Amino acid sequence: MKVCEITGKTAVVGNNVSHSNRKTKRTFSPNLKTKRFWSEEEGRWITLKVSTSGMKTINKKGLAAALKEAAAPKKLY
Repeated sequence: MKVCEITGKTAVVGNNVSHSNRKTKRTFSPNLKTKRFWSEEEGRWITLKVSTSGMKTINKKGLAAALKEAAAPKKLY
C-alpha cells in the first residue's frame, strides 16, 4: 500500500473534471521515495518508504526522534 512510514500519508480519491464538466474518479498518490537513512544509535542503514515531507521531518528532527514520533499513537482531538 502507498503509505509514508513517517507521516502516514496515503493515496486520496478525487475527481478528474473535463472541460465539459464530466467527473471521473482518480487517485492522488503521495510523493513516495524509497530512501536509506544511517542510524547512529544502531550503527546500520535503515530503508524507509517516505514522502518528501517525511524526509524534511527527518532532516529537521533527526531519524530517531522522527521514528519515535511516528510510532506514538495519534491524538484524535
